[in-house]
Amino acid sequence: MLERAWPDWWGTPLVGLAGGYLASLVGWPLPWMIGSLLAVILVRCLAGWQLAEVPGARKCGQWIIGIGIGLHFTPVVLEQVLSHSGIILVGALITTLSCLIGVSLLRRSGEDRATAFFASMPGGASEMLNLGARNGAIASRVAAGQSLRLLLVVLSVPALFQWLLGAGTPVHQAAAVDWRWLALLFPAGALVAVCWQRLRQPNPWLLGPLAVSAAISLGFDLQIGLPGFANTLGQWLIGSALGCHFDRLFFRSAPAFIARTLLATVLMMLFAAFAAEVLSWLGALDQQALMLGMMPGGIAELSLTAEALQLSVPLVTALQVLRLLLVLFLAEPVFRLWQKHQP
Repeated sequence: MLERAWPDWWGTPLVGLAGGYLASLVGWPLPWMIGSLLAVILVRCLAGWQLAEVPGARKCGQWIIGIGIGLHFTPVVLEQVLSHSGIILVGALITTLSCLIGVSLLRRSGEDRATAFFASMPGGASEMLNLGARNGAIASRVAAGQSLRLLLVVLSVPALFQWLLGAGTPVHQAAAVDWRWLALLFPAGALVAVCWQRLRQPNPWLLGPLAVSAAISLGFDLQIGLPGFANTLGQWLIGSALGCHFDRLFFRSAPAFIARTLLATVLMMLFAAFAAEVLSWLGALDQQALMLGMMPGGIAELSLTAEALQLSVPLVTALQVLRLLLVLFLAEPVFRLWQKHQP
């Protein structure tokens, strides 16, 4: 009788759990996401155990985090964000334009236009991979560029903000847990996520639940939040899943490309920090929240960082979502215009 093989992903949550626990002991920012991410990467690279992503784990984590982010949107907070919409739009546009740094570095190293452009664009990884493939980019390089940028931002930004800049100006944080509302929000968020996924909308399992949660929170002026374990669970699921995208072969495949991508990401982060400093002079927005929102990372990761550091989660989320929309609508037309005028 043949023995039933263990699935490739059975050890992933256990390794992630151990990494998250150790990171929490040493006081690392976002410990359950960063600790689980690093633990899975180290096991895959050093031990050779090719842990796989638990089916649906990242979507589940995004679903939880999306609901939590949306609950930060209250009428008072939204009014404050909208009153500075011009500055937020400029900030998102500046962050989008920072991709020119990466494009320039990769083009100088011999990468073709499509690969350099879509690997450097600070948008959703899957969306940029699809756009890049449609325009002749090398899919593996685009995926590598997007993954490396997210990895560097996740590992460095929370630590830098916590250790160098402090916790920022405390803002109102919803604390009460109302299970009746949560029993409505989670199924509604999942339903919208499934619909958005079928409509091929970007990042459906984060943005769908986020939109539902924010709309209901605004409409009924909710002052509630998720229970503490929900945030930890979301971090653990997302971190463990992200770690499965990296292994020894990934880091050995193209060291020059990796080095240039990491350098470009650092320069983009410095550019965003400088631009946030300038923009903070133009309005009454919290400088640290503005700077965090302009970092070239992911919506879930940076919104979690804002929550952990008591910065304005709606402001950071608004900057990240607006940049994502700008990239999705403008990336392909701009690239084709570039191709047309410089054959």
